[in-house]
Amino acid sequence: MTVKGEIGGASIGATGADEFGIAVRDLLNELVLEPWGQSSPSVYETGRLVTIAPWLTGHAERIEYLLATQRRDGGWGAPGGYALVPTLSATEALLACLRRGRPGEAGMGTFRLVAAAERGLQLLFDLLADRTLAIPDMPAIDLTVPGLVAAVNEHLDAVGAHAGPVLVAGRQSRRLTLPPAVDGRRLTAIRGALATGVRVPEKLWHALEVVGDLAREARGVTLVPPGTIGGSPAATAAWLGGPRPDSHGQPALTYLREAVRRHSGPVPCATPLTVFERAWVLGALARAGIDLTVPPELVQSLRAAGTAGGTAAGPGLPADADTTSVALYAMGRLGMSVEPASLWPFDTGTHFSTWPGEDGYSITTNAHVLDALGQYASREPGAAPRYRAAAARLSAWLSEHQDADGAWWDRWHASPYYATSCCVLALHDYGDGPAADRAVGRAVDWVVATQRSDGSWGRWGGTTEETAYALQVLLTADPPTRPGAVHAAVAGLAYLEASAGKQLDPPLWHDKDLYRPTAIVRSAVLSVLARARRQLGVVPPTK
Repeated sequence: MTVKGEIGGASIGATGADEFGIAVRDLLNELVLEPWGQSSPSVYETGRLVTIAPWLTGHAERIEYLLATQRRDGGWGAPGGYALVPTLSATEALLACLRRGRPGEAGMGTFRLVAAAERGLQLLFDLLADRTLAIPDMPAIDLTVPGLVAAVNEHLDAVGAHAGPVLVAGRQSRRLTLPPAVDGRRLTAIRGALATGVRVPEKLWHALEVVGDLAREARGVTLVPPGTIGGSPAATAAWLGGPRPDSHGQPALTYLREAVRRHSGPVPCATPLTVFERAWVLGALARAGIDLTVPPELVQSLRAAGTAGGTAAGPGLPADADTTSVALYAMGRLGMSVEPASLWPFDTGTHFSTWPGEDGYSITTNAHVLDALGQYASREPGAAPRYRAAAARLSAWLSEHQDADGAWWDRWHASPYYATSCCVLALHDYGDGPAADRAVGRAVDWVVATQRSDGSWGRWGGTTEETAYALQVLLTADPPTRPGAVHAAVAGLAYLEASAGKQLDPPLWHDKDLYRPTAIVRSAVLSVLARARRQLGVVPPTK
């Protein structure tokens, strides 16, 4: 399948339309060659395997990964509340190794493990003593935090009661406390239900490891190809319970070994993420007007993944409105228009839930639903009126949920630049009336006002990913007309040209831990490079 459009320029960090085309072609080919997807390892998920599955190949490499990624202050992960879950997981995993009393089996000296665990514990005591600590809206955080706090406290009690490595000397009697925003009642309720044989809702499979031994072959939880529970290595290992050679457990063991092999020991929070990755990459590239020759199997895989109840990001995960809408949008942009009736099960009457029964709401999910509904209604003259009505409703809803400064924030990404770019693109293309126009204008002004002195954008520091999202906002108008927008866009493009492909951006996407979907981030950068060069006249456009 070929999609025609304009491109303007070069590959990441290079010049020349030929090199840009090669970069796009390579990215598309990688989607075929790496069907499990490209995602960064997770400290949380890797720590859970260290504790749950020390028998699994790559154990030493996972411990080394935890030691190598510890920050100087003793924590893991991003700043503030984002450090809580990965630091709890890594610290608990190191304490579990010490309690097993066999650190040498992993090629690690006891001193290294003790020193790392002590630093992790000290940071945890400091974090949890801060009553103002902001807890990020991460999937299952109300389950992972109480579960890990209890596990760390059990280790501290054991160290205080028995001879063993000296650990946090003089502090054995101290215990971690839960932050005010987390009470552990939901985890207790889930464990109680499992203990009585109640089936586990599908949306909880992704974090099944939080229930401990109750996860082993939990009632109603079933393996799906390629042998995963909830698309999660940790959940799958907890369900498996050990290196069982029986035929029932073999698919799970095979899945775990493959997940480990792909990252040489550590693992991501979710894998495979085939549909999620392909939908986001194809949708971004096509939206930018890039000349694409798409391998047919990529688009066909999106259609094959769809059901009347929606599309899942990957095997073992429940269908969600976010993946459903992005897949529908990508197919439409690539000439395979599909009626978006599969989105109706997620309609709450005011907005669309990520999945039925969602606590709260997602800004970016609703922006993506607006993309899917708006595109279908605009391309299909005979589309039912309810599609246009729902698109108009979402346009108003997104405008009403914009922050006063012009930004949007969301539960699936740590950066407001991602959420803001999703909303601006949807409102610019399919928004309804003056309210949508005003919202886009406020967002552009916010982006101009928050640019860093080096031309970049970022929540904690300038990144190529967030700079790409900021440029998407600035370039919605062609040419940019808001005050300062052209100057900011030119400076941002210069930063992107100089830095793209030369630095490793931090993980910013929400799962049980922050992660970086590498191919998706590359597609965002390539897409905005094409648009920026074309609109800003840096390189003459080609056809």
